[in-house]
Amino acid sequence: MKRLLSSPYSWILLLVLLVLINWLAALWPMRLDLTAEKRYTLSTPTKKLLGSLEAPAQVDVLLSGEMPAGFRKLANSTNDLLTEFKSYGKTKFQFRFSKPGEGMNDTAKAILYDSLSRLGLHPTNIKAQTKEGEGSEERLVFPGAVIRYKGRTTAIDLLQGVSSTGGLESLNKAEALLEYKFANAIHQLSIDTVPVVGYLAGNGEPLTDQVKDLIEGVLAKNYVARILPIDSVPVIPPVFKALVITKPTSKFSEEQKLKLDQYVMHGGKLLWMVDNLYAEMDSLLRVQNEFIAFDRGLNIEDQLFKYGVRINLDLVQDLNADNNPSVVGTVGGRPQIELLPWLYFPLLTNSNGHPIAKNLDYVLAQFPNSIDTVAAPGIKKTILLHTSSRSRVLPSPAKVSWQRLQTEEDFNTFNKSAIPVAVLLEGNFHSLYSNRVSEEQQAMLNTGGQHFEAQSPPNKMIVISDGDIALNAVTQKEGPLPMGMNPYTKYQYANKDFIQNSIEYLVDESGILETRAKDYTLRLLDKKKLEDDKTRWQLINIVAPVLLILVFGYTYQWWRKKKYQFKK
Repeated sequence: MKRLLSSPYSWILLLVLLVLINWLAALWPMRLDLTAEKRYTLSTPTKKLLGSLEAPAQVDVLLSGEMPAGFRKLANSTNDLLTEFKSYGKTKFQFRFSKPGEGMNDTAKAILYDSLSRLGLHPTNIKAQTKEGEGSEERLVFPGAVIRYKGRTTAIDLLQGVSSTGGLESLNKAEALLEYKFANAIHQLSIDTVPVVGYLAGNGEPLTDQVKDLIEGVLAKNYVARILPIDSVPVIPPVFKALVITKPTSKFSEEQKLKLDQYVMHGGKLLWMVDNLYAEMDSLLRVQNEFIAFDRGLNIEDQLFKYGVRINLDLVQDLNADNNPSVVGTVGGRPQIELLPWLYFPLLTNSNGHPIAKNLDYVLAQFPNSIDTVAAPGIKKTILLHTSSRSRVLPSPAKVSWQRLQTEEDFNTFNKSAIPVAVLLEGNFHSLYSNRVSEEQQAMLNTGGQHFEAQSPPNKMIVISDGDIALNAVTQKEGPLPMGMNPYTKYQYANKDFIQNSIEYLVDESGILETRAKDYTLRLLDKKKLEDDKTRWQLINIVAPVLLILVFGYTYQWWRKKKYQFKK
């Protein structure tokens, strides 16, 4: 070996060895993720998706050029993630970063911006440095990406669903959602058979502009959406992978309940969004003072109880609430109106880390009821959304009033924490109609070619005690607004993302949604400690390297002197 290394051709051996090492590294790429939360490790469903790509997937990330530090950090994290994607997708996964409109004239740039807007990417106006010493310029940045696969195109907004006012914490949540957003977009483009999701009608469910974003922006965008009048069929067809029940207002008959029950028993998925009490802003505006919320009499209490939950006849209030116009006084005989927290519109959150709601911004509820979980053999219950630590319930008959809290005693009544408003149920459900199906009901099932089942296979459903959670506001000037948007402040909460995630969890079996459970720990410096120890760390960083160099130089010279002082 010594003779080989001293050979004049040893450099050829070294070159061959380096080429061999690089070739092996290209065949079997390997990285060590030393973060506690495995930040840079892709989930198994994502790896499987990338490894099964049948055609090239092209990702164009619209984050390039000079940007503020927050956007640069998001761009760097996106680059790291997509580099990892490429190591598993190999030649069938390509990505690039670009600055939209760069080098285009104003007309071409306007056309491009309009096409990006139609894809769902909306620009943010930022100030960015042009060149060193030349100040800054205003420009539009699209914090998103366009993905193309198999001739299909979609776009993802990297900041959608996270708070725009949370600073570093919001950017951290956006980074945690990157893997899910990219993997889910590729998955949606890759599937050839799209699940059929039904919108149930027949019990007063809205079919107006209030559900425009739900039907067109969620159901029709991601699935084959169909409106299903429940009384038009003897049984619910199994072609429907899931049914969405949105704010029913009239009583369910026993035949309707049996159809829903047997749909569940045969593996169908349900998303319930139910208001047990009648409480509407229109009523308050008409009487201009107060009204009593009353029971809608939907007749589904026994069915939901059998499945594992009870929606109570009450109203939930929370100090952490959305802003609505409120009269705070009069000046010159004219009412003075301010945007103040409206306690009946609580802002809901998730604390158990379930992938449906993890890392989401607040979800806006309107006049929700509280939910209790009850004993149901074989059913696992998971709270998806709940109130803050300063909330309370108003039992029925519940009075809805414009009157604001005025005393400390009033505030002290908000002493309940984490009141459930949305619950996930999973397991083997038991039929409400076991041993009690009438001959007429049995004949109805027979007409639809369905046999009665007393227990479901492993199944799941979601129950939300707020029928307005998936509705969108409608204004005279702008028409239907996006789901979860406050019509006065124009702030959009994460209602749409929550509903999309809920339906995806019910119908999708790829496991991609599980990537939303990834944790990104935000490790911030202690500013007080940093200020106190500032001088010490400056000395360590400036003086210590100089001392090390001096010590090394002195030691090296001493070693050379000792080694060669006796040699002639």
